[in-house]
Amino acid sequence: MVKTDDLYKEGESENWRDTIFALSSGSGKAGVSIFRVSGPKTQQIVKAVAGLNQAKPRYMHLKTFRNENGNPIDKGLVVLFQGPKSFTGEDFAEFHSHGSQAVIEAMSRAFADAGARQAEPGEFTRRAFDNGKMDLTEAEGLADLIDAETEGQREQAYRQMDGGLRQIYEGWRTGLIDALAAIEGDIDFPDEQDVPDDLSHAAHAPITKVLMDMKRLLDDSGRARSVRRGIHIAIIGPPNAGKSTLLNRLAGRDAAIVSNVAGTTRDVIDVQMSVAGLPVTFSDTAGLRETDNEIEAEGVRRAMLSSQQADMRIGVISKHEGDMDEIAPVLQKDDIIVLNKADIGLNNMNTGDFKIIPVSALSGFGFETFYDLLSERIKLRFGARENAGLTRARHRDCIEKAVEALNMARVSLKSAPELAGDDVRSALHAIKELAGEADIEAVLGAIFSRFCIGK
Repeated sequence: MVKTDDLYKEGESENWRDTIFALSSGSGKAGVSIFRVSGPKTQQIVKAVAGLNQAKPRYMHLKTFRNENGNPIDKGLVVLFQGPKSFTGEDFAEFHSHGSQAVIEAMSRAFADAGARQAEPGEFTRRAFDNGKMDLTEAEGLADLIDAETEGQREQAYRQMDGGLRQIYEGWRTGLIDALAAIEGDIDFPDEQDVPDDLSHAAHAPITKVLMDMKRLLDDSGRARSVRRGIHIAIIGPPNAGKSTLLNRLAGRDAAIVSNVAGTTRDVIDVQMSVAGLPVTFSDTAGLRETDNEIEAEGVRRAMLSSQQADMRIGVISKHEGDMDEIAPVLQKDDIIVLNKADIGLNNMNTGDFKIIPVSALSGFGFETFYDLLSERIKLRFGARENAGLTRARHRDCIEKAVEALNMARVSLKSAPELAGDDVRSALHAIKELAGEADIEAVLGAIFSRFCIGK
């Protein structure tokens, strides 16, 4: 892709002509630091800093790095990637130096003196996007991979960075272009004998296939977004059932205050951890019961809100007959019920269709069985899928627009193929927005500004 000024906002059209540099490895003392340089002056900077007149592309050179006065800074490795065969699509270089703060500062001054400027957050990836080295979904996957904290997040981000979502929408685009060709053939050649009757009806099958694929991905988008942001599990139950004790057992520390006094927990207490390789936030909530106490009533309200917004719920009940009545209205399919205080004896109670796990959160009795079931449920609902998913609200918004347009197209096919053609074009435009090909400058700025400097 050839970079053009219309990719940038007013006042930014010259920025891509700059040569940029940044420390891409972590700041602070380290064995090795890696600097990146990209732009039209890259080879000039390699010559000025590393003394290489003709650097062999993709070959590591061991050189002495020098400042503008010719004084040595450090000895390290430099590698040149000539555009367009580079991460950014431009001439691009990496300098590997030692990682002391003094070396980092001296190298930064040397790059600036040689004609480069400090890169903005995400500017390297933005240039890669603008030069056609990746689409916007792949850039977002790269950002998620950098931020990944669990194995599940890493796997999902890598699939997206590797073009998983791109492969899906390119298939959609091919199907919709075929449908549009059929529709326009019917419109442009209605009286031609060699053109089949009702040619636009041939568009029904590819439109339907794309529409069903989009709906399936939308149905699964909640799982993908939960993995990216973290799975939320609310621990709910009546007062003094042992919710806080169970949270502490899960966390392996005293995260919540435990007391025999009912109603001790008044607010929602969150603890983050990894379960089955996925990020999970457990929320300990106030006991569910009717109360005249204004503060406790607010805690109950927040507990109900947390349970409604959660991806899963763990209901904690003890030996009291009415405990199940308190949590039954908010439980959903695949939620887990823990019958706590198994070490002090249990009463039989009706739990409907829900499976009960007897435990003692205090002593640990039955906890391993409960944790195994919890891990199994999390992996089943949120574990890795073969295909990439819609991980962001932006993705979902684009596909919802396309689905709405294709639903209208199917209705219009028989009576008004012209309108159906316009609807298919609207769906294709929504796919362009998903890929970052449409005019969404504000979205691009928001996405790339969240990258770290040097990426």
